[in-house]
Amino acid sequence: MPISISSSFPVSVDKAALRTAARAEGFDAIGFVSADIGDIPGKHLKEFISAGRHGDMDWIVEKAARRHHPQALWPEAKSVIMLGLNYGPEIDPLAYTEESEHGVISVYAQGRDYHDVVKKKLKRIARGIVRDYGGDVKVFVDTAPVMEKPLAAKAGLGWQGKHTNLLSRDFGSWLFLGCIFTTHEITPDLATEGSCGSCTECLDICPTNAFPEPYQLDARRCISYLTIETKAHIDRHMRPLIGNRIYGCDDCLAVCPWNKYAKTARELKLRARSELIAPSLAELATLDDAAFRALFSGSPVKRLGRNRFLRNVLIAIGNSGHLAFLEVVTPLLSDRSAIIRVAAVWALGQLATPEIYGQHFDILVGQETDDAVRTEWFLSKGNENEQA
Repeated sequence: MPISISSSFPVSVDKAALRTAARAEGFDAIGFVSADIGDIPGKHLKEFISAGRHGDMDWIVEKAARRHHPQALWPEAKSVIMLGLNYGPEIDPLAYTEESEHGVISVYAQGRDYHDVVKKKLKRIARGIVRDYGGDVKVFVDTAPVMEKPLAAKAGLGWQGKHTNLLSRDFGSWLFLGCIFTTHEITPDLATEGSCGSCTECLDICPTNAFPEPYQLDARRCISYLTIETKAHIDRHMRPLIGNRIYGCDDCLAVCPWNKYAKTARELKLRARSELIAPSLAELATLDDAAFRALFSGSPVKRLGRNRFLRNVLIAIGNSGHLAFLEVVTPLLSDRSAIIRVAAVWALGQLATPEIYGQHFDILVGQETDDAVRTEWFLSKGNENEQA
């Protein structure tokens, strides 16, 4: 939820002092932009929704009217202060994508939940603005209907690359964004002149071909959407393409040549926890709810919940080709969660011989009461391995 702070008797804001305050809080980038950013970002949002590329993220549709323009969210806003916090990784995010016994968790989720880290810093700066200059402010970190990336680009923090993410000359792909809306009129900064040129590395590496065109994303095919956003069963034709990515995907970010300027995160809370770098799939598959919550305490992964997380783990296991994983797959064929059972049946079909699959089929399919799981039992019979 946004944090609102207000005071009377506003005075002119000292941009240099705010930059100093932002650096003191650990922010790596700060820029200023008018709240009136025009209608182009809103037009792109409307096109994205009209094409159905938001998938089952219904909240995007429900909040589109407020998201399309800062002043639609808060009419009194005159300026937006955009701040970036570097979360550059210490190791190559692609280093473990071929290690099929291990899962890959997106860099942003390997440390502490950035919402908590960024929000606390923003609130302290916002309180300082009200204390020193008066006026009203509202603080937003990702979860509110704000289009941070177009705002950040106009504020000079970087530009949106062909993969639609923000790129920075100083930090490559690795900036968390937060913003402070204010009723103060603050002189805007100049937008950054940046270009991807003829490079298409981010588009070419995408395992699921989620970019219909440069600068356009179809979320329905994005691994981050499939493993984090959707609450549904992941479509069968997409499962083999996910590989061992169990929470998000950094491929398009990590391959960008602008990362040659990237730096390791200064904020220690955002650095990766060792146990979340390439964790064992076999160990993850045995997590009950309590163990899941304990392992991912303080991590964004915790919000996903054990059921959808194990769905992702089982898909990675099914893609591994390791027969030894059957030992952890078979107990999950009878898990209480239907979303886990579907993924377990699929993984069984990818790994087991027809004889072993048939043995479990004969015992369990007649007991199954969920239509989606029953359907999966019949579709996976014969050890199918479909490709998109």
